[in-house]
Formats: sequence, structure tokens, C-alpha cells
Amino acid sequence: MSKKIDYKTQGKKNRAAGARFELKVRSKLEEMGWTVDKWTNTVDYEKLKVVPAKRKYNPFKKIMIIGTGFPDFLAIKRITGKSYEVIGVEVKRNGYLDKVEKDMCHWLLENKVFGKIIIAKAAKVGRKIDVEFIDFSKNYKRENKRKKYMKESNNN
Repeated sequence: MSKKIDYKTQGKKNRAAGARFELKVRSKLEEMGWTVDKWTNTVDYEKLKVVPAKRKYNPFKKIMIIGTGFPDFLAIKRITGKSYEVIGVEVKRNGYLDKVEKDMCHWLLENKVFGKIIIAKAAKVGRKIDVEFIDFSKNYKRENKRKKYMKESNNN
């Protein structure tokens, strides 16, 4: 006997779980002294610049979804006097970025949009899910030929 998978309810559950995890990450960052805001921009590869992310419209619920930027959050923290640290935070429950997301992170760091990009990953501690922060630049190195290609496309 085979079970039929209901992708509709699975998608609803996954989306709700992702939203709950984003809230948990946001509150954890605020506990650590960061001021957190939703980032509503993304990288346009053709123009090679930061542009406002397209908003998604859900015709069934008649709502406009705003939070489609990459990375998910912008976090700001005062270091000294007038100095601030600005980081981008991408929330991924499994902690893995796909190829396009990795390229966007490299571009954002190389063009000094953010000082650092952090990936928030779910880490299971007993039965509870806790937040683990991974520094993107320490775990993902850009290959030399890809870096050279990006520089050539910037010059054209």
C-alpha cells in the first residue's frame, strides 16, 4: 500500500516552519544587540547592481508578499561612537546555499554592500531547534576563474 503525498499541505507546513525559524533568528540577533530589518533588495546580474526585489502576489489569499530580498535580513550594530558593523543574514534551515545564492553573496561582499554575510542554520539540541550562525566568507571560497570572469564582466 503506497501513501499519496499531499504536496499542498507539505508546502504549507514547510512555509510556516520557515517563517517561524526566521522569527527565531530575528529574535536571537536582537538578543545579541543587533538592530534587525528585513532586506528588500537583491542583486541584478545583468546590471551588476543592487535593485529592489520584485514583490510576489498571491492571488488566492489576495495579499502582496514583500519579503523576497536576498539576503533575508540586514543587521546593524554600533561598535564605537559613530562606527557601525553592517551584516547580511540569510536564513536557511539546512544551512546550504545554492549556486546563485553563493554568487550573490560573493558579489555583495566584493562590492562592500555588507561587511560580512552570516548564514543562520537550524541546529538540533535535544528536542529543541536552536540557531547556529555560520560566517559565509570562512566557509565558501570563490574559485579563481569565477572571480576573474566577474571582474571581466564588470569592465565591459
